[in-house]
Amino acid sequence: MARLPPIGRLAAALAALGCLAAAPADSPVNVPEPEGLYAGPPKGYTPPTLKGAAVIDADALAALLAGPDKPVLIDVAAPDRKPSNFPEGRLWLPVHPSIPGSVWLPLAGAEPIAPEREALFYARVAELTGGDTAKPVVVFCHVECWGSWNAAKRLVRKGYTGVRWFPEGVEGWQEKHETATLREDPAWKAAAEPQAGR
Repeated sequence: MARLPPIGRLAAALAALGCLAAAPADSPVNVPEPEGLYAGPPKGYTPPTLKGAAVIDADALAALLAGPDKPVLIDVAAPDRKPSNFPEGRLWLPVHPSIPGSVWLPLAGAEPIAPEREALFYARVAELTGGDTAKPVVVFCHVECWGSWNAAKRLVRKGYTGVRWFPEGVEGWQEKHETATLREDPAWKAAAEPQAGR
């Protein structure tokens, strides 16, 4: 192999340095876990880990669902927003595809979150797990979604030891598996709706 002359080596080194400088600061390779909950933009590269929880892929989730100790599946994805250019007078009927058997608690991974919403999140998870903090609980939303990371982190901080974070989200699931259309959890929805007379 021919060696580059000194000027050629210098040009190659500068080109490589330029490529490194152009790499995005939020590269998916080295996203560190924040100390607490993440309060930045909800969509973006997430860490590959979550201390206190297991990070699983679609195959591990499928195996968990096929096993004897069925996990509680919690979808925290935000509901679709009506597009600003949606035709006036047309009925807006968004559909929320998710993993079959999941409970949809939209925006339960938001940060900040109102204290009463956070308390309801913990109450709903306690009901769904029968108060068993060791029961497997799988939290997800969409790929590159900090909401699911935050919601799983909340459960870890609350003392749940069977938390699984599924960062591939519904997109990762539907590559090989069927989805189901979900409605928002009734208790979660009722608590968010304005009460008459207030």
